[in-house]
Amino acid sequence: MALLTCEDLSLGYEGKPILEHVSFRVEAGDYLCIVGENGSGKSTLIKTILGLRRPLHGKIYAGDRPSGTGGGKLPPSKRLKRSEIGYLPQQTVVQRDFPASVLEIVRSGCQGRQGLRPFYSKADKQLAMENIRRMGLEKLVKRCYRDLSGGQQQRVLLARALCATRRLLLLDEPVSGLDPRVTAEMYQLISDLNRKEGVTIIMVSHDLGAALQYATHILHVGAHVWFGTRDDYLQSKVGSSFLKQGGMPE
Repeated sequence: MALLTCEDLSLGYEGKPILEHVSFRVEAGDYLCIVGENGSGKSTLIKTILGLRRPLHGKIYAGDRPSGTGGGKLPPSKRLKRSEIGYLPQQTVVQRDFPASVLEIVRSGCQGRQGLRPFYSKADKQLAMENIRRMGLEKLVKRCYRDLSGGQQQRVLLARALCATRRLLLLDEPVSGLDPRVTAEMYQLISDLNRKEGVTIIMVSHDLGAALQYATHILHVGAHVWFGTRDDYLQSKVGSSFLKQGGMPE
């Protein structure tokens, strides 16, 4: 079953496209890496998927695409709800200095499911603690977020994102600024979520090596747009050319 289908998307600002003719489909259990040159629109695509930006052209279907030309509504079982999408954005300097405890930040990931409830439910609190344990943060629950290392902060944000999702996790450069050891740990955590727990992953990455190691599918954006399996990407003209350049911008 498809969790997300994008058809002929064009993205940009003030009516001017920066990325055009993007089509791809994400199935439950996939691990999709979005790669390409700097400034090619990778982060803009993630924000468009999340509904934070409107596409200039094209359609995004959350869940299986409606059949027929009428574009009828999907039954609830085939829809992807916003409460089932977790998001780990790139951090700004201001966000790294946020004065809240680890527990407060992780719990805030439950807010999308609260509705009109002013307080966290018992289930919300249990879910937050479960994800804190999954990320190995039990000893840090009372620590202030801004006092943590970069790797610890990313674990906190990943735990928060997991409170918001049971199905699909969107990650925008999740290892940016981390040292090699912590980077490897983060990649392994994300891989375990996908392979052992069945969480579908969409990740923007400038690290082509990691993308090819962990991803099941690749979406290459830029002057040329390409989508397919990891193995097909390695055999494609776009993929082989990008690899020869070391995954660096043209």
